[in-house]
Amino acid sequence: MSPTNPAAPSTVDDGPVDPTEIGYDPFDYRIHNDPYPVYAWMREHAPIYRNEQRDFWALSRHADVVWALRSPKLFSNVNGISLESELWGPHAVKTSFFLAMDPPEHGLYRSPVAAAFTPRRVAELEQRIRELARDRLEPLRDQARFDFAADYAAALPNDVVCEMLGVPEQDWDLIRADTDQLNQREDGSEERGPNSVAAALRLADYFVGLVRDLRRRPGDDLTSVMLEAEVDGRRHTDSEIVAFLFLVISAGNESTGKTIGNAWYHGWRLPSVQREGLHGRAADWAAETLRYDSASQMTARALTEDTVVHGVELPAGARVAILPAAGNRDPRVFDDPERFDLDRNTSKAISFGHGPHHCLGSALAKLEIRIALEEISALVSAYEVDPANSRRVHSPHQRGFAALPCEVTHRPRRVRD
Repeated sequence: MSPTNPAAPSTVDDGPVDPTEIGYDPFDYRIHNDPYPVYAWMREHAPIYRNEQRDFWALSRHADVVWALRSPKLFSNVNGISLESELWGPHAVKTSFFLAMDPPEHGLYRSPVAAAFTPRRVAELEQRIRELARDRLEPLRDQARFDFAADYAAALPNDVVCEMLGVPEQDWDLIRADTDQLNQREDGSEERGPNSVAAALRLADYFVGLVRDLRRRPGDDLTSVMLEAEVDGRRHTDSEIVAFLFLVISAGNESTGKTIGNAWYHGWRLPSVQREGLHGRAADWAAETLRYDSASQMTARALTEDTVVHGVELPAGARVAILPAAGNRDPRVFDDPERFDLDRNTSKAISFGHGPHHCLGSALAKLEIRIALEEISALVSAYEVDPANSRRVHSPHQRGFAALPCEVTHRPRRVRD
């Protein structure tokens, strides 16, 4: 099955697509609008899916995704995790840092900052994250209309990760604006557009300056930790630290912020979810959004040896797209998986991956999403989304909104003694 040339995209979902017509192409805007019918078709009819045009295979069933993610010797990261030609290959380490490494090297380079992301250390950040959430909400307290994605969902996780990395507060919004542009793709294209290239260059220039400043005056931030850390008896080079900053800023900003926006969108689409979510069930709202419509959709691997999968022979060197978001709706694991269910047990969700490359910031992301929804629930009692002016991001990896304008009903302000 080969994907056809996609039609012009709309602002939000167009409704169900015909999976036999478009196939799976992570660069197709129609997949960005609604990938789930295609995922369902793949799970049942093509569990090892072939895209000839892009030259990759894809795994969509929960068990297959877990198997691949837990088998780094067979499914290697050495060529990176992106199917874009400019990001795939042995040079991927320059932009993806330890994400483009296999164990044990991966663990050696990841370990200096791993302690900052343990559940215990993350729990200690709760009060500070709430302060940052309230800071972002303060200008919105008297606004009946605002852009939930741009004004809040994307801003909060960016603030958190920038502070952790030692980025001065006056630069946080600049970092977020360029990060938002970084992963955008034109419809059907693997190549970065001019806005994405310009954003990458601005970020690289900024990070070089930040590294230079922190080498002179180290702080108690994660960038300074990496500057002091040694691997195999040597310290990281400036280029390695810049790659680390790209990795953490992008991961900490993109996935978490877009998942918060996805939660808000589904709360508008499903009135019972909105009602219960805003009135005490923010944690369940967050957890089910991570299963039902996580921002993280796809990651890529390189096959290291000839392998037979579901009766299909895959050659060594094959590119494999692994689809956790498809696995999260596998009926073999989740009952009635196409239903958003606040009472669901989400413990088998694989939104943050599995195995040695399980997301380093998963505990932080879960906390941020929950706090974001709890804090806005204290401000808002009901809301409507403006679908005509909402816009999705267009990335092969991330699903979410660049703009999600809404109209809200504020709760009465509490009078403090």
